Amino acid sequence: MTSDDCLFCRIVSGELPTELVAQSERTIAFRDINPAAPVHVLVVPRRHEPTIGALAAASTEDLADVFALIAQVTQQEGIAEHHRLVFNTGSKGGQSIFHAHGHVLGGKVFTER
Repeated sequence: MTSDDCLFCRIVSGELPTELVAQSERTIAFRDINPAAPVHVLVVPRRHEPTIGALAAASTEDLADVFALIAQVTQQEGIAEHHRLVFNTGSKGGQSIFHAHGHVLGGKVFTER
């Protein structure tokens, strides 16, 4: 399931280039083009769902794979013991691309909550 006008669907399909970090059959991880930390990786399911809640409702297998790839990315990037994981939901929650995705942030000390 994809959306023709979705930026992340275009990245997942290979139509748009990205700096790939890791991938699985169900999920892709790539560097954020506007990083908020020294390590800032987006983890995106290949399946198009607008939010992480919608992904959970549609496919627990895809949801589990997102979190498995997050664990792989944190190990690979050397931030498994200290990182921040953010899923924004809805425009008032800070989501700007309406394809479920998580931000894996690390490589700095986070003091704000």
